[in-house]
Amino acid sequence: MTPESAGTRARLSTPARVLIALLAGAAVGLLLAAFDQERALQVADAVQPIGRLWLNALQMTVVPLVAALVVVGINSAADAAASGRTARTAIVVFLVLLALSGAFAAIAAPTFLSLMPRDEALIATFRAAIQAPEALPAAAGVGAWLANIIPSNAIAAAANSAMLPLVVFAMFFGFALTRIDPEHRARMLDLVRTVGDTMIVIVRWVLWAAPLGVFALVLAVCARVGLDMLSALGYYILTQCTLYIAITLLLYVVAALAAGERPARFAKALLPVQAIAASTQSSLASLPVMIESARTRLGYPLAVTSLVLPMAVSLFRIASPPQYIVVACFIAWMYGVDLTAVQLGAAVGLSIVVSMGSVGLPGQVSFMTTNMPVTQSMGLPVEPLGVLLAMDTIPDVFATIANTSADMTATAVVAKSTGQTIESA
Repeated sequence: MTPESAGTRARLSTPARVLIALLAGAAVGLLLAAFDQERALQVADAVQPIGRLWLNALQMTVVPLVAALVVVGINSAADAAASGRTARTAIVVFLVLLALSGAFAAIAAPTFLSLMPRDEALIATFRAAIQAPEALPAAAGVGAWLANIIPSNAIAAAANSAMLPLVVFAMFFGFALTRIDPEHRARMLDLVRTVGDTMIVIVRWVLWAAPLGVFALVLAVCARVGLDMLSALGYYILTQCTLYIAITLLLYVVAALAAGERPARFAKALLPVQAIAASTQSSLASLPVMIESARTRLGYPLAVTSLVLPMAVSLFRIASPPQYIVVACFIAWMYGVDLTAVQLGAAVGLSIVVSMGSVGLPGQVSFMTTNMPVTQSMGLPVEPLGVLLAMDTIPDVFATIANTSADMTATAVVAKSTGQTIESA
């Protein structure tokens, strides 16, 4: 191996390796299914436990990591809000924009997926291929569902992976921490952060084996189901990308209505930001060009841009609620379940809390951690998440564009609402 090829392999990112494994698994599975169906089923049976082990390894970190992220996220937001009027306004703007994006996704995702015809035999085979349950348990009534939101035993909720009650307890715990002695609070937060950081290390270890796990999962699915399932997964990707693009376009409307921005000027200022976001798929890497565009192209005051944009990168990711809701709605579509308004409303609220705690984690690290609470809160199985994780690489480009566009929009709204002078651009 030449030094150049060794360096290229070393620089290959986790999303790139996962995408390669996805394509390789699909190719092998489809070829086996096309030429020897019996051998394809034998190979699927052989590799399926590998994919399941990898998925279990990801799931084992979710409970402690979600609890830690929610507690730390609440305290980070509280600390930011305590630093002044501009920061408090920014937090409110973030929450409103997250709620709007979640509500839009809760309406658009089920509608978009309802346009896709379902093949019951195909879906049943897919569920068998990923070892998902054949049928879902009967949904609890609204009264029973509401009664279970607050856990009578937080330890039991964690042991049973009851994510919604666990998140509610973590929220109580996080808000209560903001009210205790600062020294004791700092000690507890240090412990919680340590737990979260330790779980992230384990997740990174598991993701090192992601290409193998994804290869096994996708091979088993394609060997059993064939080419037809790829069209369904393609529709899932299209749904995500469409929602991200729609949200990005709606942000121009928000900037015009809430910040008084001229759409042409705002769009021109966003172009370099969106170009960097698309190429790096990182809001953090886009921060310097966001600050430069906000200052020189839009003329926002330094006092606003130097505070709001770093806060936005740290606490705000507008594409997260739509992602969680699309994932849950796609799994519900697989089972022919019509989600109720109460379920979708709870998913929107939960997605806001989870997203503010998870910002800063790479997408591959956070996918299971953030999607599992929303999926489970709707009474849906989590087994499809392993396959959907592999599909997340493609929509992530559009998600990052939406996130950075939202960061700039939030900065515009804060500059307008705090009454600070916008310098001439």
